[in-house]
Amino acid sequence: MGTTSRSIDWPGAALVAAGTLSAMALGGILSPGTDDRWYAALRKAPLNPPDIAFAVIWPALFALMLAGALMVLQTAGSFKRASAEMGLYFSMLAANVCWSLFFFGFRDPAIALGVVIALWLLIATMMLRFAVHSPRAALLQVPYLLWVTFAAYLNFYVWAFSAAS
Repeated sequence: MGTTSRSIDWPGAALVAAGTLSAMALGGILSPGTDDRWYAALRKAPLNPPDIAFAVIWPALFALMLAGALMVLQTAGSFKRASAEMGLYFSMLAANVCWSLFFFGFRDPAIALGVVIALWLLIATMMLRFAVHSPRAALLQVPYLLWVTFAAYLNFYVWAFSAAS
């Protein structure tokens, strides 16, 4: 287990930060919330949080994602030495954006449910790989994994009950 701290790979860190901020921005653009009549009309789960919760929680989760990825990058010493972990990280970011695209863009909760399950698996695998370099970086992803678990419940409810109404 690599626990020694090395200097940060600044070009790698910039790439990770740019990818994270891009995924956050794209997700925000694709997720109109109650401004979208289709979304507003959906039958939502009893535990569906108010829209403001999403506006607060997502930036915090992206900050934790980025912090964890940067910790791994620093501990590994270079993007190349953390290429497997960074590959999982960027795949996870892409899956995160794809969920927004399928749920809000294409208005397809069934495919979005499949994407959120794939996203959950990517996060769990990424956490295992992050732990090789930095157990703390892996632990920073726990809130994200829990939130995506909750998001899967919300997505399932919309898929199961909105289609029936």
